[in-house]
Amino acid sequence: MQDGWQVFAPLLDAAHAVDFIVSDGPKSYRIQIKSVTSQDEGCDVQNAWKDRHIDYVIYFAQRSNWGDVCPAFATNRKKLNDPAHVRFQQNRNDFLRAFHACA
Repeated sequence: MQDGWQVFAPLLDAAHAVDFIVSDGPKSYRIQIKSVTSQDEGCDVQNAWKDRHIDYVIYFAQRSNWGDVCPAFATNRKKLNDPAHVRFQQNRNDFLRAFHACA
């Protein structure tokens, strides 16, 4: 929000699988937030939002200081370090750089 984004939290998550909706004005993105317990950057992540309208999944490593911004994918699984995903360190500037690289 400090960087000019509007952030909305849907009242019901179960029906749409959306944790947040963010908007910069002209564009809005539906975001799902997930965490991974593995420290393996090449671990598989499962698609828990299949057939839902999600634009990005943001993964945070629970036991480390990195995360990934991932465009939603249709396959059942994908490697977290897939080339389409953008890695970030868990700080504001690096996260914004990663999100802007995808959005």
